[in-house]
Formats: sequence, C-alpha cells, structure tokens
Amino acid sequence: MDLRKSFFLLAASEAPLVAKAQALLRWHQTSGFCCTTGYPTHRNRAGSQRVSRGNGAVYYPTVSPVVIVLVSDGERCLLGRQPSFPRGMYSALAGFCDVGESLPEAVRREVAEEAGLEVHAVAYSSSQHWPFPHSSFMLGCHASVNPAHSQVDVDHRELEDARWFTYEEISSALQVQAPPTRSAPGALWLPPKHAIANRLITEWVTRQEWLRSTPPTPDPQASGRTP
Repeated sequence: MDLRKSFFLLAASEAPLVAKAQALLRWHQTSGFCCTTGYPTHRNRAGSQRVSRGNGAVYYPTVSPVVIVLVSDGERCLLGRQPSFPRGMYSALAGFCDVGESLPEAVRREVAEEAGLEVHAVAYSSSQHWPFPHSSFMLGCHASVNPAHSQVDVDHRELEDARWFTYEEISSALQVQAPPTRSAPGALWLPPKHAIANRLITEWVTRQEWLRSTPPTPDPQASGRTP
C-alpha cells in the first residue's frame, strides 16, 4: 500500500510514529556521503545522526519548512488539489518557504501564486511534522481575503484545481469516514483526521458554527438610538 494512503487507516497515536520512521529511513537513504569530503558516512546506533569517515563531521536529519494555509472569504473556504491526490480529495494550499521569508510573507506569496488571491490577514494555528515529500515541517495558518475580490485564478503548474467550498459542503465532507467508492466519483473528501490540513478545516467549521449561533449585534442607528 502507498504510504500516503495508509495515513487514512492509521490511528492518531500511530501516525506520528510512522511519519518519523519514514522520514528517518529516507534521510539515511539519501545521506550516505559527506558533502564536504565525499567520503561515506555511517549512522550511530540510535540512527539519529550520521558521521563522515573523512573528517568526522556529524550530520543530523533536516526538515523543510512548509506553509499550509486555509483561506476564507468569510463564508467559504478555499481548497485545492494536485494531480497526485486521490480522486475527489481537496486540501488546504501549501508550499515551501523561501529563504528570508517570514511566515506571513510565505503565506501571501503562496496564495497569490497558486490561486491569484491577495491575502489581507494571516493567523498562525499549529504545526506538524509530515514525512512527504522529504520530511517537511508544516506551519498551519488561517488567512482571509476580501469577499469582493475572491475570483480564483488557478496556476495549473501548481494545482489541478482550486475552488471555494461552502460551510455545508465542508461540514458534510468531515463526516465521511472512508474514501468514497468509485461509484461516487464526484464526492468530496478531505485529508485524514491527524493531518494538519484536516485540523485547519475543522477549526474553520467550528468558527463558522460559532458565528452562526451568535446573534448579530444590534445597530443603534437602525433603532433610532445613539451611543
């Protein structure tokens, strides 16, 4: 089974262990030689480092910072999909951070590049290690755009598709317990529950539910009163 697909079947307590093991194994496979001397490296007993046989340099596993962002226009959220995604699956937008960028700068650039939208506000949510494609450190954020300027312009070099989803669509998709069958090709489904993308989506739904349950603040001017 493809390891990415297995994350839909793993328990929440198992997923971090599998992610760490996958990241370490891949790092050992791609770090067999010292980048300074060209000599082979060997791992220590714990497998947490590699040492150059040429100059004794010690190498540690590295992670690449990646921003993952759920964009909202106030009433809808934006999800995208890559060609490699399983049929019907959409997720939050994500991309690697560039050298010298702050977190908000990386979010604004990625959203502009992939969806052609201008982000007005960025709020950090949480982080997560993710073993794909090569051990990523995911920095989860929420971002907002002006509803009057929410026309999506997808960069098809980055994404196969990106579009807005309503609260009802997302809320229904969160209830799906397993990937849809081939007989339901148009069904929307989301990343596994222990993925940070699912966490961002769930946070957005919770926020929407709170907004819908909160009565609007009365307008003093509309009632003829002044503060």
